[in-house]
Amino acid sequence: MRRLGCLGMVLALVLLVTLFGVARSWTGAGPAEKDLAVVVPNGATLSRAATELEKAGAIRSASRFLLFARVLGSDAPIRAGEYRVPAQASQSDVLELLQSGKVIQRRVTVPEGMPSVLVHEALMRAPHLTGTVAVPEEGSVLPDTYDYQRGDTRQAVLDRMQAAMRDYLAAAWKRRKPTAVVRSPREALTLASIVEKETAKAAERRAVAAVYSNRLRQGMPLQADPTVIYPVTKGRPLGRRILRSELDAKNGYNTYASAGLPVGPIANPGRASIDAVLDPAATSALYFVADGTGGHVFADTLEQHNANVRKWYAIRRARGEM
Repeated sequence: MRRLGCLGMVLALVLLVTLFGVARSWTGAGPAEKDLAVVVPNGATLSRAATELEKAGAIRSASRFLLFARVLGSDAPIRAGEYRVPAQASQSDVLELLQSGKVIQRRVTVPEGMPSVLVHEALMRAPHLTGTVAVPEEGSVLPDTYDYQRGDTRQAVLDRMQAAMRDYLAAAWKRRKPTAVVRSPREALTLASIVEKETAKAAERRAVAAVYSNRLRQGMPLQADPTVIYPVTKGRPLGRRILRSELDAKNGYNTYASAGLPVGPIANPGRASIDAVLDPAATSALYFVADGTGGHVFADTLEQHNANVRKWYAIRRARGEM
């Protein structure tokens, strides 16, 4: 009887040691010596995910991971995507990570006013996207930051960018004020792209939009420098002063050579610039020029404007720029 009691104690001790070893293996430090990126494909089972984890070195054994997961882990489903597995993450932590859906977030950003040639470059440069895209139509992309995952196509990301612009422009057009001079969403996009390139100050957008709206109503040329530059560089920085030949060129964009709006957008305008042309400031100003602080000073008459220009030239001479 005593011998049976001792045997029972030994078996119990062995069981405890075994359970302790299992628990330690499940919750203890894993084999990864550094953070690892692991992709769980769409529709993958836990078995397939375990195989990918073992290949990457995030776990030691796929079969042992599956056994422990079924006995000790949650039965919540895993989610597809790319995961960053921390160094020495336990098998328990790895399972929780795959069930959390906290995938690696990759992003591509389109700043306000970025021309489409640079949007194209940003998409082609973005790591882990697949495929190629053509340069999108100017003005068709809504500036924003867009998330993507490893393996997404560049075309799919571009489609989201363009859908966002279509949706925002349609909603903004419905909110337009009677003071808006543009006659269509396309015209709104074109004028907004000019406003976007003319001022970086949010507080000025509606005032700049008002100046151009007033000029359009009176049949005056817009005389916007960015429209002269666009046919030359497709929106890239010019890097020099505008030439007289460029100011005189008739190409559908140059608003010095022709009255009215250019034939299309010269950049991808942001939400605020679109809103500005659809609700311009209440002002009779027809002119503006830089004020030396990064903003502009506005004028109703050519006489006032010329005085403001002289002040701006004086500032530039004092800075050694002229």
